[in-house]
Amino acid sequence: MARMLAVRVVAGLVAAALAALLLEHYGLAGPSTPLPKPRGSQRPYPAPGSEANNIFWGLQISDIHLSRFQDPGRALALEKFCSETIDIIQPALVLATGDLTDAKTKEHLGSRQHEVEWQTYQRILKKTRVMEKTKWLDIKGNHDAYNIPSLESITNYYRKYSAVRKDGSFHHIHSTPFGNYSFISVDATQRPGPKRPYNFFGILDEKQMEELLSFSKKSSQSNQTIWFGHFTTSTIMSPSPGIRTVMGSATAYLCGHLHTLGGLMPVLHTRHFTGTLELEVGDWKDNRRYRIFAFDHDLFSFADVTFDKWPVVLITNPKSLLYSCAKHEPLERLFHSTHIRVLAFSLSPITSVTVKIDGGDIGQASHLSGPIFILKWNPRNYSNGTHTIEVFVQDSAGRSRTARHIFSAQEDAHLTFDPLASFILLTDHYIVARVLFVLIVLIQLSTLITFRYLAYPELTEPLGFANMTTFSLHILSKINISYYSVLLLTLYTVLGPWFVGEIIDGKLGCCFSFGIFVDGHFLQGGLTFMNGIIQLVFFNIPLMAYVCWSLLHRCFGHSFRSHLHQGKYWKIIPVYLLMLLLYIWQVYSCYFLHVTYGSLAFTFSPLRTWLTLLTPVFIYRVWTLNSTELGIFMVQLKSHLSS
Repeated sequence: MARMLAVRVVAGLVAAALAALLLEHYGLAGPSTPLPKPRGSQRPYPAPGSEANNIFWGLQISDIHLSRFQDPGRALALEKFCSETIDIIQPALVLATGDLTDAKTKEHLGSRQHEVEWQTYQRILKKTRVMEKTKWLDIKGNHDAYNIPSLESITNYYRKYSAVRKDGSFHHIHSTPFGNYSFISVDATQRPGPKRPYNFFGILDEKQMEELLSFSKKSSQSNQTIWFGHFTTSTIMSPSPGIRTVMGSATAYLCGHLHTLGGLMPVLHTRHFTGTLELEVGDWKDNRRYRIFAFDHDLFSFADVTFDKWPVVLITNPKSLLYSCAKHEPLERLFHSTHIRVLAFSLSPITSVTVKIDGGDIGQASHLSGPIFILKWNPRNYSNGTHTIEVFVQDSAGRSRTARHIFSAQEDAHLTFDPLASFILLTDHYIVARVLFVLIVLIQLSTLITFRYLAYPELTEPLGFANMTTFSLHILSKINISYYSVLLLTLYTVLGPWFVGEIIDGKLGCCFSFGIFVDGHFLQGGLTFMNGIIQLVFFNIPLMAYVCWSLLHRCFGHSFRSHLHQGKYWKIIPVYLLMLLLYIWQVYSCYFLHVTYGSLAFTFSPLRTWLTLLTPVFIYRVWTLNSTELGIFMVQLKSHLSS
């Protein structure tokens, strides 16, 4: 009893320690980011005040997915965005962060670059003359790199139809009378670009990392730096020191790619340990989302909004406490600011901008210039704790919008991000997938090999679930046909090519658990490890469990037919329903392979097509196994049952 209590105490302490580490790692607990105390080296001025200077704003749009087969409304809405929205907001620049086109086949499973999608994209840019109104910086996403054998390929339509037309990362400097602002793009699309789904992760090599590092060093002379890319950092594979470290001097990293996980995570924002914000924006494809951001006296603010919803409102001073970082911004300027500042845009003239703090009305903001509205305030009145600012904007057509956030003028105040969002954005998922894959394989192999060389079991206790499970593992591991079949399947899942086929049209390649070889290139595994985990958990291991179960029935003297008629349908039917569902999934994976990588891959796929065909043969062999091979186990069971 005392030993059990000690074990529980130790387990509880370990669990508590792990929980504390996770909470600290993902933002439930952690060091604050205090506002710096006034010193000579600080930059309290110029502070946000009553003049229309030291401010500019831009937009971000991501995951547009213009498609020749799906939802023509995406293109129509984009055209309206490039004309009406751009004309009203008049951004200094627009960041289009990838997946400009959909590049999927008609059945929505395969992938192919369609020139007509790129022509539609370019037609919209030219028709609306958006590149004459603003600086349009568009970069590639994984969909824009589907099925492209090389950057020089004729199917690399990004070079022909985009606004930038230059492959790779780049450094754009936005110059203003009050300083320079760096915008660094991260092109992590795979080279060459395989068909879907195996280009879900971005990859940066040593050369690309060196280029990004040089951009980072050059940007140190700028007032502020924004990095932008398609992939979240959690879906970028990069060599040491890692992409987050390289962009560590930036105020924020703006990205897309995850589509807010299909709406499950409408806000995917977090902060790196270097202080850099990572802000995924909702997709244009289904949700018509975009982002407005601004630098007001070098203080960064943003708002994620829905297309065609007016007014658009952004509070630039005081800025949100959650997105504040003294390491990258002159937050002390908030102490010295004389006015609350708001950007408000609408189809009709703005008629009123009402400001409240902590629920109390503090006045109407007056129009300063363009979309800028200001209201005099004294930040020292709010130097204790946190406060909520709320701005209600109405235009002459009766449209209204409310913007609110928490701010603080207190030095040690801080807020933390949603831990789930932080987990999604801060975890290197390809590393987690690799570790889990290896652990599952090791557990399965060690179980097989251990029971292979353990002495034959002696049944001395009642036949409970644990005893029967152990006994069935002995049977599986000590009978050659079952042992070597399961062992070979597990080892092949790890080491063997899953399929050989056209990874890219006209380019043969091999897919392994650890990556893809195609046209003389090796693309390290990310999604391959995740697919390997799915294969192990949803087919290989259930098949192993079913074989154990079947062999146990054989040892009780049943054949395939007799075990179906023994009357225990409530035990048998769920087993076969589950196995049928898993087998249907395996059959579907063969179909998916055929649609995505072609007939050659379907034909030469040991882990998909061949396994699907061989599984019924293996199960038939188990149920028709000669009773003499099960002799010792059958004798043990009969002896135990008769005793």
